[in-house]
Order: sequence, then C-alpha cells, then structure tokens
Amino acid sequence: MTIRVLIADDQAMIRTGFEMILGAEDDMEVVGTASDGVEALEMVALHRPDVVLMDIRMPRLDGLDALQRINATGAVDPPKVVVVTTFEDDEYVHRALNGGASGFLLKTASSALLLEGVRAAASGEALVSPAITVKLLRNHSPAEPRANRPNPLSAREGEVAQLVATGATNAEISEQLFLSLGTVKTHLSSIQSKLDLRNRVEIAAWVWQSQGVGR
Repeated sequence: MTIRVLIADDQAMIRTGFEMILGAEDDMEVVGTASDGVEALEMVALHRPDVVLMDIRMPRLDGLDALQRINATGAVDPPKVVVVTTFEDDEYVHRALNGGASGFLLKTASSALLLEGVRAAASGEALVSPAITVKLLRNHSPAEPRANRPNPLSAREGEVAQLVATGATNAEISEQLFLSLGTVKTHLSSIQSKLDLRNRVEIAAWVWQSQGVGR
C-alpha cells in the first residue's frame, strides 16, 4: 500500500529535500506541496493525502492552526499530521500532540527518522523525536519516582519502555535488544494498550515517573 504524503513548508529547499527523501521510497508518493497553512488546507481537500508533513511557522496560517482545522469536529477521515519544525519549544510540542498530531520531529532529524515518522503516522501510531522526548521529560517529570505504581508490563516490554525513555528510536531498540522492527512495534502497541497511553512520549513519561529513569 502506497502512503500518499503532502508536504507543507514555507521553505522551498525543505520541500524539495523532503520530496526527494520520500520519493525514493517504494511505499511513498508525494501528492503535493504547500508553502503556507492556507494552501495546505486546500491541498488536503484536493488530494486527500494519508499523511501531511506540516511546518509550524508559515505565512497566512501557521501549521498548528492548520492542524486544528484538519482535525476539527466533524472532519471525515482526516489525514495524519506529522509536525516537522526547527523549533523545540515545549508549548509547540504540547499544542501539536493535544491537537491530534501523529508525530513531532525536528528538521535536523535523520532521513531514517523522518521516514519512520511517516510510516508510524500512516499505521495509526505516533512518533516524537527522541531528542524532544528526553527534553520534555527532563523539564516536566517529577524529581522523585512515584512509589508503588503498578507495572503490568512483561520483562521484555519493560526493556523496550526503558529504551523509549532514553530517547531510542525503534531501529535503535531493535538493534540493542536483537528484535525485528515488527516485534518492537508489537511491544510498543502492547505497552500503550496495557498502560492506556497514546504515544511514546507518554510511555517515556510513565517510565520516568514510576522508575526515575535518567535521574
């Protein structure tokens, strides 16, 4: 199945770079590009992409407002939105995730992480840049772990969660634990289900808050 992607960014060089990276993949097709939020909404309506790579700071309408409109109440089968930005501002991250984004990546992320983010979004998962995950948790997690938190995870799921909390990508978890990528994703889905969490940021937060990882 081909993932149809729309790229929205006010910098032509970024749009071209992303288009080249995505276009080289057999399972992805760039169906359009937009230079601002208004155009992005028009292109979403026209092309019905599966995933939108959305910049934040754009003219006429910024990416977070465009995200909110895409996910407005009553929207029928809206595309998944992965926010890709230069800025690590905590408020941006929270607004994006609370607004229904299926990922938050920095433009400095590797090509592999960008592709992983698109595939994760298309499959209904959420990927947040590991660097952002760790930064958010260091700023907002409690200084001491919460005592007596129930731990319903298996030993292997616990190992996967621990690595998520240190900012490891799926590929890095796969390499360190000698697991296939598919198995890593299965463990992540199981962890989210058992703990009633939405994404890897919340998995990491659970680990940090219950076990004090990284302190």
